[in-house]
Amino acid sequence: MTLTETRDTEIRGGRRGDAVPARTGIRTLLSARDRDRGQTAIEFLGVTPLIILLLIALWQCALIGYTFSLAGNSADQAAHEGAITQGSYRGQSCRDAAEEDLPPVWRKSMKRTRCESSGALYKATVQLRVPVLVPGVLNWPMTIEGNAASPLEAKR
Repeated sequence: MTLTETRDTEIRGGRRGDAVPARTGIRTLLSARDRDRGQTAIEFLGVTPLIILLLIALWQCALIGYTFSLAGNSADQAAHEGAITQGSYRGQSCRDAAEEDLPPVWRKSMKRTRCESSGALYKATVQLRVPVLVPGVLNWPMTIEGNAASPLEAKR
């Protein structure tokens, strides 16, 4: 074996026992590092738009879920209020209860509230629009519908 060859597998990264020329100083190590310099920054810049798109999609999914929750709760409160109210104000109290606990942005985008008696039940349907990314700026054309029913209270 000559002085310029080595059998150290950690340095050369080959198979055990292969003869490979030895590295000849610090200049060879620096040039290898210089070739990879900035690679992490380029990879980060390439992946950043994908990460931002994923976060936007997750935020929009959260807004859709929150709108489902608001529509269901609003319909439940409306049906309950309509069921316990007596007389000709039943429909108006149902619609007022549907809007009562909604945040202002969803209250403005409420499409329709339908309240009706059906046998021994009082039914309420609330339709809300889903905001796009920022509530109050723009809404999707699709609506989320919440339905609920409550048993009618007997007159005393």
